[in-house]
Amino acid sequence: MNTHGVVTAEPQELINQARSHQRSDFDIVDIVATPISVALTNGSQLAIGRAVKRDAVVVKITTRCGIIGYGEAHHARAANVVAETINTALRDILMPGSALDVVELWDRIYTWQLRSHGLGAAAVIGMSGIDMALWDIRGKAVGWPLYRMLGGSPTPVQAYAGGVALGWQAPSSLVNEAVPLVESGYKAVKLRVGDTAAADISRVRAVREHFGDDLTILVDANTGYTMEDVRRVLPAFQELGVAWLEEPFPANDHRSYRMASEQTTIPLAAGENHYTRYEFARLIEDGSVSMIQPDVAKAGGITETMRIAGLASASKLLIAPHSSVTGLSQAASIHVLMSIDNARYFEADVTPDNPFREELTSSPFSISPEGTVAMTEKPGLGVDVDESFIERHPFIPGKNFV
Repeated sequence: MNTHGVVTAEPQELINQARSHQRSDFDIVDIVATPISVALTNGSQLAIGRAVKRDAVVVKITTRCGIIGYGEAHHARAANVVAETINTALRDILMPGSALDVVELWDRIYTWQLRSHGLGAAAVIGMSGIDMALWDIRGKAVGWPLYRMLGGSPTPVQAYAGGVALGWQAPSSLVNEAVPLVESGYKAVKLRVGDTAAADISRVRAVREHFGDDLTILVDANTGYTMEDVRRVLPAFQELGVAWLEEPFPANDHRSYRMASEQTTIPLAAGENHYTRYEFARLIEDGSVSMIQPDVAKAGGITETMRIAGLASASKLLIAPHSSVTGLSQAASIHVLMSIDNARYFEADVTPDNPFREELTSSPFSISPEGTVAMTEKPGLGVDVDESFIERHPFIPGKNFV
């Protein structure tokens, strides 16, 4: 047990011993994905509904030398299906295999699942968690934090208050929710829109009037807008200084993204529902979206997110990853942002009472008075996992939003 009271999966001496081990000692001996859930009694209201539970998929990879790597695969509102995909189809593809061969294992899944007759998004989401766990192992094996493994530097990253928070509610209540976040150091917040145009404008205006021009306001429609909705809100959003409009439309509605980008100076943001660099290539080439938002737990893992960041960098576009549910993916997102030349924002999950962030792992981040985050020098992802938490929170069947 460490100073945070978190039960760690492997003692430090195993990590130290592994640095002198042979290649065969990093053979993968087990891959296990576990779906977990927590019920919500007062979840936020978003364009996709009211949150009633939160799910996650924790991936655990064990090597012959004893080092364990953890990753998070996005729940995809079907956490049991994602976990089963990892535990069957993807496990069969990857074993036998070495945890050192991250790119080769990624290519195996691409060849046998994604290239032809595969499971599409489910396989990409599963491989994202696997890839994250493999990078955790590599960092632990050499005693380096992930950002150093990726060629990064200990540069703080700007953060905004996001997650399943700041949702639909009375304007005064929304302001009250934002106050402690701003007081804690956040210089930017993301408000949930996708309601009626009048309600969305009213909420954004209330936050702007309360905090003034020093606060950066981002908005996220969760694919809930039509083109007509966008025409109604854009003039007010521009007047109120909204810094980006995120996911006004579904990921495959290329025509609407193009039309919206031609009618506003507000940057459009998208990417959390795009998978692998092949889908991001079109998003970038279309030129309609200015802020690229891959999710390391959905887009193909750390390996693929770094490739996507490179594509975006070549087009002078910035990266602001969508963050998933647990401290694992949030830590991975910060490491990636510390390792690329086009980092913009880290999405800090500020969802009230999120045990996936507060109890499953040791704290993945803290906000500085300057509104920034940075990872420690702990090896790998830099967070410890409490396996007893996983045992105490079995998967709950049913909808995530109602």
